[in-house]
Amino acid sequence: MELLNGLFTLFLFVAGFVLVVAVFFQEEIKSTKERDPAATGYLQIILLYAGLHALIGYKISSALWKANLKLLARAVSQFTRFLTGIEIHPAAVIGRGLFIDHGMGVVVGETSIIGENVTLFQGVTLGGTGKETGKRHPTLGNNIVVGAGAKILGNIVIGDNTYVGANAVVLRDIPANSTVVGVPGHITKQDGKKIDIMLDHAQASDPIMQHLKDLLVRIKTLEDKDKH
Repeated sequence: MELLNGLFTLFLFVAGFVLVVAVFFQEEIKSTKERDPAATGYLQIILLYAGLHALIGYKISSALWKANLKLLARAVSQFTRFLTGIEIHPAAVIGRGLFIDHGMGVVVGETSIIGENVTLFQGVTLGGTGKETGKRHPTLGNNIVVGAGAKILGNIVIGDNTYVGANAVVLRDIPANSTVVGVPGHITKQDGKKIDIMLDHAQASDPIMQHLKDLLVRIKTLEDKDKH
């Protein structure tokens, strides 16, 4: 009898959780369904998606932060991080329709601002550079995709409709409608047009790749000398 009562209580808890999430997180559930082909149903998303659970924890911690219950807010944030592997500071500002895919290792810093319909893949960091005070984390516009492992650092602005490639490190403002790749991040496409980074010295290429290219040139030069 006690077992049946326990199972019934668990059922009521799960049903209540599903109902509350379905009502208050419609935009996030819709975003997940639209952007993840593996999401086969709303119940699966509500019960099993860590990205959605992280946003639920963020909404609770954010409300506590705004109520000046900052210690409790950070406690909820850290507990959510323990459960999901995703750390979102309670003071961050997040627009509607954020989708965190897979999510493990995602970090969103205190003064980060995220617009609407943004997608963050696993390992993404919206962080500071360690040099600034005040607004020290990135601002992301609307309809942005940030690939796995990418780092966007400092008080910079990423324009609407931008794609940040996997493992890119972005340290400066990026205009809207751009594609950014590399370390440090450089723009390879803007407004649908490819950018020749060799014509723009501000668009620094990956220093490791540049060293490798220089080394190959030196090896080729030495080989040519040996032939003569």
